Amino acid sequence: MDSAPNRRRSAFASAFAALGFAFLALALYYALSGLSADTWDYSLPRRIKVLAGISLVAVSVGMSAVVFQTVAANHILTPGIMGLDSLYVFLQTLVIYFCGSGGLGEFAGPPQFVATVALMSGACALIFVLMFRRRDGSVYHAVLVGIVFGIAFEGMSKFMQVIIDPSEFSVLEGRMFASFNRINVGLLGISAAAVAAAALWMLPDFRNLDALTLGRSQSVALGVDYRRVVLKSILAVAVLTSASTALVGPVTFLGIIVASLARFIFPTYRHGVLVPGAILAGLCVLTFGMLVTERILNFAVPLGVVINFAGGIYFIYLMLKYRSL
Repeated sequence: MDSAPNRRRSAFASAFAALGFAFLALALYYALSGLSADTWDYSLPRRIKVLAGISLVAVSVGMSAVVFQTVAANHILTPGIMGLDSLYVFLQTLVIYFCGSGGLGEFAGPPQFVATVALMSGACALIFVLMFRRRDGSVYHAVLVGIVFGIAFEGMSKFMQVIIDPSEFSVLEGRMFASFNRINVGLLGISAAAVAAAALWMLPDFRNLDALTLGRSQSVALGVDYRRVVLKSILAVAVLTSASTALVGPVTFLGIIVASLARFIFPTYRHGVLVPGAILAGLCVLTFGMLVTERILNFAVPLGVVINFAGGIYFIYLMLKYRSL
């Protein structure tokens, strides 16, 4: 008779297979449907570029959301909720305020892209380290800190936006929402390298993160170097979230959607299961969202707006549920 661990492994394998098949079916349908001999040369490369961007964002957001929730010791917070999108908009506004819209166009090059990721990673790491330096166990305190940082960045951005020329603001406005249709192909390789490096750096610490789910005291008792693991995780999360945000723009609530789906489908503490599950969930959500945005809504609403609307409602539900416990 099969034991409980064997049944669980079999259930997880079936869930992984179902998610992988769902993504493959969605990706093939997105890439190949509606093509004709006249549009093949133009449409197929564009759709492959979109799928490549979706893959990078799914990997970075899925891993960073699960790891960040473990470090924060709750299942509500994600890097996006902590004001990362406001920081991205602030940096974009800062460039166009001092350099004009031409400077923003030049900011899409590889050197400027690397500078953006470096600045965002450094700022995020500093914010997260200060946030978790003194842990009081209050999720509301952490949310409040994230909201304060977000409001500060947003306020500075609004101040500069009302001063700049309206034509330059229209250029900036296009950067305020996530878009997978304006991805710079030249930056895909750099983004993939940054995401792969951060992911591989974190991979050996998955077992330590499993122990962190027991709490700080218990993990230290098990021999985990708590401060090293937390600092390493925060730096990796900062790089992952910064690279994906700089590539496609802010998608605030995607992390909480994919992390919650992974924890629902794979009820386990093991990061070797949760992280791949969150990545596959992100691939399915983003690909399905692109199909809805392009084929049903006819680009009337950006994908980021749809995800943030659904994710925002779910976030409010989680906050109310947490409060009632």
